[in-house]
Amino acid sequence: MDEYRPTSRRPISEFFRRTGRGTARACMNWGIHPNVISYLSIVASAGAALCFWNAKVLPVLLIVGPILCYVRLWLNMLDGMVALASGKASWRGEILNDLPDRISDVLIFMGVAHSGLNAPLGGYLVAIFALLTAYVGMLGQAVGVQREFSGIMSKPWRMVALHIGAWIMLGLLWWGDGRIRYGGWTVLDWTHLIIILGCVQTIWVRLARIMRALHQKATGRAKG
Repeated sequence: MDEYRPTSRRPISEFFRRTGRGTARACMNWGIHPNVISYLSIVASAGAALCFWNAKVLPVLLIVGPILCYVRLWLNMLDGMVALASGKASWRGEILNDLPDRISDVLIFMGVAHSGLNAPLGGYLVAIFALLTAYVGMLGQAVGVQREFSGIMSKPWRMVALHIGAWIMLGLLWWGDGRIRYGGWTVLDWTHLIIILGCVQTIWVRLARIMRALHQKATGRAKG
């Protein structure tokens, strides 16, 4: 079997990466496997989903839910840091790194869908588009070029958009006389629309970059 060498890693800001370095060293010292961290990201996402699901009854959960979404992102970063630093990165690890991400996306947006603060269809559509966006990003790697993380609505920005929508919703519930609908849609409905449109742009950009890379690869072989 060929030795595993990571070829495509999600770009992460240095500031965000610094927040995990101490924890990554501690995980290595304690022998915590990166797969365990990946599974913990699902737990954080399930917690976020439960928060959104019950947010109509207890609006303060709209604060906790987005925070758990960021915990999910942080754990997603941490598992890769531990895997690379400990030498445990592998092809199998690629699957165990990405599959929890997809489960997390579905859990979070299903929780939002059934929050009672928006139309359920919007949450389902966002979950579908999140999966499609990730799938298209992985297509490049599958066909022998780069994995794509480009576009305006990658995983971190989906969480940021949801965070903003949730906290605006909370502000309206607490200080806006309970008015949460504009143009017949709630703030979270509009948030879902923004995420979906962003995913469409992201899918388009990723496909275009992958097709361009494939064309350049084919042209290079023909010249060779």
